[in-house]
Amino acid sequence: MKNTMLIARREFRSYLTSPMAYIVACVFLALVGALFIWYLNDIDYSDTTIVGYLDIWGNLVLMLFAAALAMRLIAEEKKLGTWELLLTAPLRDSEVVLGKFLGSLGMLVSMLVLTLYFPLILLAFGDPDIGPIITGYIGLFLLGAASLSIGLFASSVTSNQIVAAVIAGGMLAILYFIGMAGDAIGGAAGNILSYISLSSHFQAFIGGIIDTRAVIYYLSVTAMFLFLTTRSIETGRWS
Repeated sequence: MKNTMLIARREFRSYLTSPMAYIVACVFLALVGALFIWYLNDIDYSDTTIVGYLDIWGNLVLMLFAAALAMRLIAEEKKLGTWELLLTAPLRDSEVVLGKFLGSLGMLVSMLVLTLYFPLILLAFGDPDIGPIITGYIGLFLLGAASLSIGLFASSVTSNQIVAAVIAGGMLAILYFIGMAGDAIGGAAGNILSYISLSSHFQAFIGGIIDTRAVIYYLSVTAMFLFLTTRSIETGRWS
């Protein structure tokens, strides 16, 4: 665990010293702010929830920016030639993967904390329901963790950050729109497609409910892609 935390701190510090990370964070906050203003234009300040606001950027914007954060984690090290040095260090592959994941998760949580400014504005001028806001942010955390794990896996299969971002974005898009396909198909097949969709499980959180099935789903997706990333690294050692 000590090695994992050392790598996590290293990754988090690398975000803080990278101009690209600040650009991504600023664009993220600007886009979220624009969506929040757009949402307020469609409601009055006595609205009891911010379901529409969380639903809009919780599903798509957060997923895409999580992919942008994760694209550099392994691909950049491969490009710079430091990946081989890391692999020859006395570290287990699982420690490297988990450390990089936790470092990127720390950055994503920092970005989410900055967005709390917008619900606080609504609290200052209105009387929103606190429950859906809290559960909504719990859902955002779990969705972001799952998206980061997918982005980390994409970063492990290439040395090009742009290619990693495209792969991660494509996988996330499939897991998002597959829920819509499931709703259109209906029946048992539709239920299966809806269940594996990242977006369908988020609806309970923005409704003020912490669904244990949704929590297990997001944690399972995160664990699965971290496992796949570890296997990808192990395969790369012998290729």
